[in-house]
Amino acid sequence: MGPLGKGSCWKYGITAVFFSIDKASRNIEDPPIVNKKELKRFREILTNRRTEILKAAEVSKERGMGFSSDDLPDEVDLASSESDQSLNLRLRDRERVLFKKIEKALKKIDEGEYGTCERCGEDIDAKRLEARPVTDLCIRCKEEEERMEKSFAE
Repeated sequence: MGPLGKGSCWKYGITAVFFSIDKASRNIEDPPIVNKKELKRFREILTNRRTEILKAAEVSKERGMGFSSDDLPDEVDLASSESDQSLNLRLRDRERVLFKKIEKALKKIDEGEYGTCERCGEDIDAKRLEARPVTDLCIRCKEEEERMEKSFAE
C-alpha cells in the first residue's frame, strides 16, 4: 500500500498523504458495507434521480435555449432573457456533473464497492449515504478535503 496522493498547505505548513487501500486487504468474511435491501433502495434512488435529470434535459432541449433579439422589444427584456439563459446553462452544467456522479455510484453498486471511501477505504456511514447517495468519501475525508480547499482559497 503506497501513497495515492499528497496535499499540502503552505500557509499552515500542513501536509496530508492519502493512501490507497488494496481491495484484497479487506477480509472476505467481513459483513457487507451496505446490505442487499439497502443497495436496492440506493439503486432505486439513484436511478430515479438519473431519470429526472434526463427528463429535465429533454424538456430544456425541446423548449430551446436560444432566443431571437427580434422577439424581445427592448434592452431590459433582452438582458433579462440573457440572464435566464445563463442561469439555465449553469443549472444544466450542475446536473451534468451530478449525472456523472450518479453513473459512477451505480457502477460502484454493480461492482460491489458502493459505500467504501475512495481515499481511506473505510465504510461510509449509512446516514451520509442517505443524505448524499453519490458520495465517494467518508465524512472524515470529506471534511479534510474541505479544510484543504479552504486553506488554499485563503
